Amino acid sequence: MYLTKEKKEEIFAEYGNNTKNTGSAEAQIALFTYRIQHLTELMKKNKKDQVSERALVGLVGKRRRMLDYLKENDIERYRAIVKKLGLRK
Repeated sequence: MYLTKEKKEEIFAEYGNNTKNTGSAEAQIALFTYRIQHLTELMKKNKKDQVSERALVGLVGKRRRMLDYLKENDIERYRAIVKKLGLRK
């Protein structure tokens, strides 16, 4: 499995300030980004995998909604997470 418990804790520790802070917007966006990167690599190998493509589109939408929420409520946190993750907007 690509997303182990240790990897999740590492992401939450880096972006959520500790391993227990799984609900922060930054931690969730970082987790979505990690999963999106994994599915993107999978889609490059298996172009006809429609199930993975649907999951990828759903994750991109979730991340976009989370980023929009963060942008509306705290623009500085939004700018910081976009810069840290290297996202386009």
